[in-house]
Amino acid sequence: MEVTISREAHVMLHDATPQDPLDASSRDASSGSAADSARRPPNLTHAPLDGLDELVVFQIGMTVRKPWRPDLWGPVFTAMPRMLAELGRAKAAHERGEGKDLGFLGAEAMIGPSGPWVVQYWKSTEHLYEYARMGSLAHLPAWKAFNVAARKHPGAVGIWHETYAVPVDRIETFYGNGAAVGLAKMVGAVPVASRGRTARQRLGTR
Repeated sequence: MEVTISREAHVMLHDATPQDPLDASSRDASSGSAADSARRPPNLTHAPLDGLDELVVFQIGMTVRKPWRPDLWGPVFTAMPRMLAELGRAKAAHERGEGKDLGFLGAEAMIGPSGPWVVQYWKSTEHLYEYARMGSLAHLPAWKAFNVAARKHPGAVGIWHETYAVPVDRIETFYGNGAAVGLAKMVGAVPVASRGRTARQRLGTR
């Protein structure tokens, strides 16, 4: 699945108001009893992305147009878990000092009306493109197999992707009541107030 689309995504949010749930730091300090505050899970934002100039968010999914032909869409469906497992093993090996850094930070799998998709987080577009071309790993053989099947059975199953290369100081996140998903799950989390009281304040930080 050669990456062909790339665009920068700048997330621009309005200033949070005192009633805005994103303006969480002042609410935590002023509402409820001390006991309630002690029991409440913290509001978080993603940990600093030290050493990175950009964060790459890569979304990829599939659409099944002939559900009665699992022999055609099944191989596409099962290819992604193999790739994610491979990337996860490579990441763990690198963290142990035993392998190459492929630049993969992590992924979240989802499913919607159009089919399953995966949101992946990478350190750079260069890492993403290099992995896509590595013939010794799972992606390139799966991509070639899909192209062969697509020529024989056009329209049976579709694949799509979107690539966002985002400067690290143009990312704003909020995880209320201790939620740890998405980017925070991949890189860790810190108290939301460490970056600013409002979404607009946090957007300009690294």
